[in-house]
Amino acid sequence: MSKINPHEVYTTDETRTLLKISPSTIKRMLKSGAIRANKVGGQYRILGKELLRLISPHVERKAVRVYQKIKKRIKNKVKPW
Repeated sequence: MSKINPHEVYTTDETRTLLKISPSTIKRMLKSGAIRANKVGGQYRILGKELLRLISPHVERKAVRVYQKIKKRIKNKVKPW
């Protein structure tokens, strides 16, 4: 099993191999927005951190909660200014 590097950029073929899904499934996921990707020269490029988010969504939810907590704290400090 290959390790997904969060800082690497993957093609759709590499993504299919890593996730072990069919070509039609990857197309459907890209079209629905389940996988966020950038189109470069007519081909999709997918960040490794996006793949990790896809297979481990609880990590992303935890990061969002931490971000929201920090944002709220900063807003409360800035409010009196």
